[in-house]
Amino acid sequence: MDPKHSGDMLKHLEKQTELLTDAYRSMSHELQRLQVEEEMLMHKYYKFMEAQGLIKKKQSNNMKTEEETGKAGEVN
Repeated sequence: MDPKHSGDMLKHLEKQTELLTDAYRSMSHELQRLQVEEEMLMHKYYKFMEAQGLIKKKQSNNMKTEEETGKAGEVN
């Protein structure tokens, strides 16, 4: 590489590094925002499905599990 251009090349590479770092931060922030949004939407969807009766409520699921556990421990 020509020594005349090494300074220019270094500046160019530093600028690229800075731009890539900014892009990385921006994309990481956007990813985090989307993950939070996904979690909120899934929670709303679950509540909707529960209200429609398509998903049993947690309390009834826990009671059913306890009943099965109790029956599983019985000896006939």
